[in-house]
Amino acid sequence: MISPYEKCPVFENENYCLRLIDASDAQDLFLVYSDEKAVPYFNSDNCNGDTFHYTLQEHMQGAIAAWQQEYKNHGFVRWTILDKKTQHAVGTIELFRRRADDYFNDCAILRLDLRSDYERESAIYELLSLIVPQTCELFACQMIATKVKPFAAARRAAVEKLGFAASTEILVGGHDQKRYTDYYVLHKR
Repeated sequence: MISPYEKCPVFENENYCLRLIDASDAQDLFLVYSDEKAVPYFNSDNCNGDTFHYTLQEHMQGAIAAWQQEYKNHGFVRWTILDKKTQHAVGTIELFRRRADDYFNDCAILRLDLRSDYERESAIYELLSLIVPQTCELFACQMIATKVKPFAAARRAAVEKLGFAASTEILVGGHDQKRYTDYYVLHKR
């Protein structure tokens, strides 16, 4: 399989399209990252203190530019989630292969950021069903992990339906050695 950093794949069905983030997404994504109901669901573990709550359009534009640079540097891939019915971006999915000295070494970390009105089991399941089956092969890893905070019932139900299971393992931050919990994992089949 071609590296996602050489050619970023597009994933789609009749309702959604996942494609590489673009600067033109800033206006729509600002509605996601300024959504106070959505921010608590975001995974900001090991992100140098960024909570991804942006109240200025310039912050959103800066984040997209940083995400594009990370892609060029082979740090991570950030897909924009487009709702085909509305033709608007409603969130993002980030994936990268993690290298570390803990249980989550050689693991694809999946981050899902959604506008709060899409934080529903059916939408989450449908979105993740587009990308999860290809993730281990795409990132040459044996496991996928995603953070699901205790209050995120719809998200938990969706990832469990996909075969993820709660892990008691601790993810240790690479920058500050901070310990992070609440991860669900799916092993390659």
